[in-house]
Amino acid sequence: PDGWIYWCKGAFEEQTHELVNGKTLVTRASHIFRRRPEGGPLEPVMTGGMDNPVELVFAPGGERIFTTTFLEHPGDGRRDGLIHAIYGGVYGKAHGVLEGHPRTGEIMPALSQLGAAAPCGLARLETAQLGVDYQDNVLACLFNMRKITRHLLSKEGAGLASRHEDFLVSDNLNFHPTDVMEDADGSLVVIDTGGWYKLCCPTSQLWKPDILGAIYRVRREGSHQVKDPRGLELDWDSLTAERLAALLGEPRYAVRNRARQQLGTSEPGRAVPALAKIIDNSSSSRHRLQAVWTLARLDSGPARELTRRALADSDEVVRQAALHSISVNRDLGAADELAAMLASDSAHNRRAAAEALGRIGSPAHISSLLDAIANCQDRSLQHSLTYAVLEIGSAEEVRRVIKDSNDVQTQRAGLLVLDQLGTDILSADEVLPLLASKAAILRDTAWWIVEHHEPWSHQLAPYLQQWISSHPVDTDSLARVTERLARFAAVPTVQQVLARELAAGDTPLVIREAILRAMIDSNLKAIPASWKEPLLGQLHSSTNSTLEIAVEAARVLGPAASDKSYLQRLAQLGADKSISTPLRLRALAALPGTERPLDDSIMDFLVEHLHVDHPVILRALVVDFLLDSPLESNAWVVVAGVLPTTGPMELKRLMVGFGKQKDPVLGKELVSHLSRSPALSSLQPDELRQQLSGYGPDLVASAATLFETIARENEQKNAKLEAVLKLVPEADIRRGLKVFRDTKAACIVCHQMAYLGGRIGPDLSRIGQIRSERDLLESILFPSASFVRSYEPTTVVTNDGRILNGVIKDETSLHIELVLDAQKKERILLEEIEERRPGTLSIMPTGLDKQLTPQQLADLVKYLKSR
Repeated sequence: PDGWIYWCKGAFEEQTHELVNGKTLVTRASHIFRRRPEGGPLEPVMTGGMDNPVELVFAPGGERIFTTTFLEHPGDGRRDGLIHAIYGGVYGKAHGVLEGHPRTGEIMPALSQLGAAAPCGLARLETAQLGVDYQDNVLACLFNMRKITRHLLSKEGAGLASRHEDFLVSDNLNFHPTDVMEDADGSLVVIDTGGWYKLCCPTSQLWKPDILGAIYRVRREGSHQVKDPRGLELDWDSLTAERLAALLGEPRYAVRNRARQQLGTSEPGRAVPALAKIIDNSSSSRHRLQAVWTLARLDSGPARELTRRALADSDEVVRQAALHSISVNRDLGAADELAAMLASDSAHNRRAAAEALGRIGSPAHISSLLDAIANCQDRSLQHSLTYAVLEIGSAEEVRRVIKDSNDVQTQRAGLLVLDQLGTDILSADEVLPLLASKAAILRDTAWWIVEHHEPWSHQLAPYLQQWISSHPVDTDSLARVTERLARFAAVPTVQQVLARELAAGDTPLVIREAILRAMIDSNLKAIPASWKEPLLGQLHSSTNSTLEIAVEAARVLGPAASDKSYLQRLAQLGADKSISTPLRLRALAALPGTERPLDDSIMDFLVEHLHVDHPVILRALVVDFLLDSPLESNAWVVVAGVLPTTGPMELKRLMVGFGKQKDPVLGKELVSHLSRSPALSSLQPDELRQQLSGYGPDLVASAATLFETIARENEQKNAKLEAVLKLVPEADIRRGLKVFRDTKAACIVCHQMAYLGGRIGPDLSRIGQIRSERDLLESILFPSASFVRSYEPTTVVTNDGRILNGVIKDETSLHIELVLDAQKKERILLEEIEERRPGTLSIMPTGLDKQLTPQQLADLVKYLKSR
């Protein structure tokens, strides 16, 4: 409506743009961009960590609403959604693509959560043809969920709220609504793309070119006929400015939009007087609103003056449109009126006034903006006030205002602005003392600033000591405390602080455990000297939770063979049958490979816990231990003996260890036991042949039946799929829940269901809305046939020759975090990566179906479909 072109950019692909302010933007983030139709530089309106903003619509006052996929990391039934894009806001997942983009605090909130919906086309209804209560509603296409939702918007502080309900739903699995538009007569046009699209969306992995889709029209019964809805009977070339201005009040929205376009590109000397009559005399607020939007397109002094008159309009939306026009046109003449509105108008318009002041760039009004932040608890308004100060960019004036202010919100905003105006504007002395502030908001802000000022870390120790001594868990979450300590754990002076607090007798238990967790998350390759004694002390803790974390810290940091006290204590824990099995296993795994006890009793203990009846976490710990230990050939024979009773996840990893052996006696045992393994078909034939080749060509030849079995079972999977599908109608949901949580399939270890489960694979909380029974069963039988968006495997080759296959969970400018399997993830520095390419194998192994009967598979599918 303001005459600019707006468009959406998806995430991850780097782009470079020249901005209106002359600066260069280099970005991998998602954005809404805009620029004038005649060309020239662009402006970012919104920055995001979400994957793919799709379509954008405008509320009557010019506010932007858009659909997006992967707004959040999937979990708790959340993923995609609608966003109210406030100018300068940062939305979506907080991860590496957002580095370097200005922030005013926490990620901005979503307008509406939609789950794994793949929302796409969007429309705001201009007319009341579907009913008076439908006008200005937003309709969103949910590609995956086979429906269109209706969103009723309302004001909530300076932002918006949405209540949504289903508007149009199909039970046809091949119905994919992709766009919805309001036709000129007020009816709706719905586009269904059918089955041809096969990228990204989980219900579209199978190409169905015969399913062509359709176009539907939706009307309200009894709605009146609109004569000449597009105004084609009008002689547009001969219309005067006064007649065009009158048409801005038309109920036919296509007519008024054309009038706005034509009047907005005419001579300002003709258009402005005609528009002034509407602004001053029309009793219709919608008519006056269209006049303001027309003025936004006219580049003249009289147009700007008339727009300022609209700031006094009785209607809030008309005033909002005027504020928007002043903002995009950077009308400096309106600055004083805008500053006055910061204290007198609605929350929405105070936010719009702040946005306009920031774009105008008047340092004289920084104090007004910062004063308006005092005691402000509204996130949307806080953002716009802070972002405006950041855009104006006068560090001297900001520092003067916050120095004289006693309000913590004002101080916080000023600190954020000063931090982001340049690397050398704020000093460590100004920020570090605030880490122990009694005001949580200043404390959090100081931490956020410190975390991206690496040179300050060597001055951190005394302030960190003061912060820890204040027992921060009382006010900060334990996870946040751990994260902050881990962030600086590589700094020697910080290590000494952590060591002192860990050893001190009066340190609260929760703080000690937070320090231990920070040690685990520190990514250090060895235990620093200052940590050795206090960590050893925690290995003698009588508190089970502390002891478990301390053992894990010892395992991750890895004591050297010379640390005899460590080795002795860990060996004691590994042999102690009175403690839990996971703790024993972790204690044994914490020992260096050459120091691990590998006698018969330990081997029996280990292989016993490879059985599929044991939890996945125990099986994974045993496999970790075996692969990292210097096992003799006879020990591998013992491991081979239990292959028929372990699961596909363990079998696949253990075969890496067997592939490094060469003893022909072991090879014969291996082939014999593999032939009886239900999980055999989870192995890749080419990979298995390579792993057996070290035992000699005769052994590979003797394993021919293994390859035949794998080929035969893979061929039979399609028949098995059809057979299981026939069982689904009479399957039992409660039995399916039991299968989902059972140790054999171990679905819950990797997949979240509501608030329970892991986050390795896709969230399944609402999977039944977007997948058919066949889709669900195919994903179990053929996990590598297709990949859900954001869970595509990646193969990483490191400089030292390691080849890792996993799913990238996070990426920054320094590292990637790669999830390798249900229990293992690895952080890899970008400088250590030689090659990165798309993987072809899912980290969900094939062969899980071999752990289940056809009836159990049918029960599992029935349960998943019911979600």
